[in-house]
Amino acid sequence: MTATELDTLLRRLHMPTVRRLWSDLQVRAEKESMRYSEYLETLVAEEVAHRGQTRISRMTHRAKFPFLRTIDEFDFAFQSGLRKELLGSYLGPEFVPEGRNLLLYGPSGVGKTHVAIAIAYKAIQNSSDARFVTAAQLIDELSSASRDGALREALGPYTHPGVLVVDEVGYLSHGPDAANVLFQVVNDRYLHRRPVVFTTNKPVEEWGRVLHDPDLAEAILDRVLERGRILTFKGPSYRTRHLRSEAVPIVSRKEGAEFREPTTGWVSTSIRGAQR
Repeated sequence: MTATELDTLLRRLHMPTVRRLWSDLQVRAEKESMRYSEYLETLVAEEVAHRGQTRISRMTHRAKFPFLRTIDEFDFAFQSGLRKELLGSYLGPEFVPEGRNLLLYGPSGVGKTHVAIAIAYKAIQNSSDARFVTAAQLIDELSSASRDGALREALGPYTHPGVLVVDEVGYLSHGPDAANVLFQVVNDRYLHRRPVVFTTNKPVEEWGRVLHDPDLAEAILDRVLERGRILTFKGPSYRTRHLRSEAVPIVSRKEGAEFREPTTGWVSTSIRGAQR
């Protein structure tokens, strides 16, 4: 078989890395008396690695992150109340199959969006896919689709990805249909055990007011927290740390067990109590 014929076959098999490397590796194999199996193993390993990187790049682009951050870039020294170990299985390959949710609550600038993106990016690296969207964008888009009778089609991009990040719940005022369309997303993902990561500056007690429907807000949180936890961020903004004479820890977890999960009754009582 000629080199041209081999190149044609590899092109038909969609193996660009093998096409690029086989000739140079052949020369090396002859010099080093490489076994046939070792030669083939090296080529296949390079092809698999390249495909993995290509998939990660493609999925990261599709996720629509506003910026890319990893958990290794998170400043745990500045936010000393948060340890990487506390994130546990949210960074592991079991995160998506287990359908675990996470609600990151705290003021602006304390690293909630960074952590949310890092978790979603890690899921991509672990062979899942992800989607990032602000709460305002999601609610506006789905509310408009609902009015046009096209809600079912519009839900797909938010219900199908392995991980959904909904950023900034409550930062901007939401329309009157907010609870209804958000429930549609959360309920579908709950039924299919697909994780959601929320960031918010509003305590769960205020979600009924923020979403204009205490009952649906309760139903949303009930589904999220059944297989999810709340991580509370506290302290001044990381963005303005240069204005402070000395850094202080700005993230802490609640007292008691790590990632204490509120019960359905607690959610219900808290939401309804906030409406009085």
